[in-house]
Amino acid sequence: MRNTLQVLIFLLLLGIFLFFTKNYWEGWLLGFLSLLITCSVIFIAFVISLENRRPAQTLTWLVVLGSFPLVGFFFYIMFGRNYRKQRLFKKKAMLDEQMFLKFEGQREFSIRQMSELKEHQQPLLRLAHRLGKSPVSLATETKVLTNGEETFSAIFAELEKATHHIHLEYYIVRHDDVGQRLKDILIAKAKKGVHVRFLYDAVGSWKLSKAYVQELRDAGVEMVPFSPVHLPFLNNKINFRNHRKIIVIDGTIGFVGGLNIGDEYLGKNEYFGFWRDTHLWIRGEAVRTLQLIFLQDWYYMTGETVLTLNYLSPTLMFNSERGGVQLIAGGPDQEWEVIKHLFFAMITSAKQSIWIASPYFIPDEDILTALKVAALSGIDVRILAPKRPDKKIVFYASRSYFPELLEAGVNIYEYDKGFLHSKIIIVDGELASIGTANMDMRSFHLNFEVNAFLYHTESTKKLVADFLQDIEDSQQIDYDTFKKRSFPIRVVESVCRLLSPLL
Repeated sequence: MRNTLQVLIFLLLLGIFLFFTKNYWEGWLLGFLSLLITCSVIFIAFVISLENRRPAQTLTWLVVLGSFPLVGFFFYIMFGRNYRKQRLFKKKAMLDEQMFLKFEGQREFSIRQMSELKEHQQPLLRLAHRLGKSPVSLATETKVLTNGEETFSAIFAELEKATHHIHLEYYIVRHDDVGQRLKDILIAKAKKGVHVRFLYDAVGSWKLSKAYVQELRDAGVEMVPFSPVHLPFLNNKINFRNHRKIIVIDGTIGFVGGLNIGDEYLGKNEYFGFWRDTHLWIRGEAVRTLQLIFLQDWYYMTGETVLTLNYLSPTLMFNSERGGVQLIAGGPDQEWEVIKHLFFAMITSAKQSIWIASPYFIPDEDILTALKVAALSGIDVRILAPKRPDKKIVFYASRSYFPELLEAGVNIYEYDKGFLHSKIIIVDGELASIGTANMDMRSFHLNFEVNAFLYHTESTKKLVADFLQDIEDSQQIDYDTFKKRSFPIRVVESVCRLLSPLL
């Protein structure tokens, strides 16, 4: 199948080249191209059908291929091949599971951990343990960092304290004021003998200057791009991006959350204005899980094994009565859609409330149904979304889901103070998830993500307080008013929703 697709691509490109260089073959080439494209579309449609995808996803691809054969062909080659995911990441998945069982399996799944939760919440803990390959830590302290000022102040302060190593993994890195400050600290630390490893996504950080990267490398910082893309239409990895935001310092302090490296996260972008985001500071046992996630990603890109006690045995261990903390990675390398299944389990475990904040809200049918059923059951379901878009297709696709949610009794709020980028779920005010995963299909199926799951922690109370403040800074959508939006807007939303399985 792989060779067949490559032959089709080669013939198509050859036909196009000849078409533009040999005009006297115009009639023959037009017929050849038409036949080739038709055969390609039929072949791809056949392959998609055999993959047994979700019906909505299959129909979307068939509509795209049927409506726009040439564009749809290239789009499928770049983004649509599910079997590529299994081939690309099979080895990584196997190695990751082995390493997690080796290092995290030493921390047993205890009765005490189960007793931390109420009876109806315990299936969630069992699911998280089985899918995440790491148990809940009762020896970890966390602190919620609200917005860019607090987050970057904490990050830079902890980086300055580093003595052994600094590990960073980011989707977006910009060469602006925040990026420059980070670079200066990393260079200074590298010159003092601190081992600095920096993994950045090649697509998310495509605007990052070569000079920025080279200056860090010259100072001794190991800068590695995740899945570089050289020829997008022939590259198997373009659609599987590393959306994680991880910092681990000396194996004892960690950071994870929604903020990338850039000035806009401090509210310096004129269009977005105030940037509402959430990050998490972590200290103690659970940092080892975050470290292991980074080191496995590092090994995947470099082949360098750094699984030693210097990196995987935090020196700071203490008993905690602050509740449980669990770091869980999700991605296309895993057998199960880990983050999505845990979100679903959280939603279905709710007895009183489900509060969600997400900048990109494109739920699949499972999550959508769970939210509607919860609201119809009388549970307080609230969704907080941005009022202004940064990605218009995603924005309008998100709004296409609002009518049926509002009709079911879900309360939807649009953040009015600036741009909302927090990625939060809070259930019954006791369980919470904070991390890099959005409530969308890309985070569920395609991106490498990492989330912290909090069970009865003090940080959960802080997330509740921040969410309530965000509601005060938002405007609730009225169902009757929303139904009156213009016909062209509804058409745009419907078209964008059609593309939801591809976003």
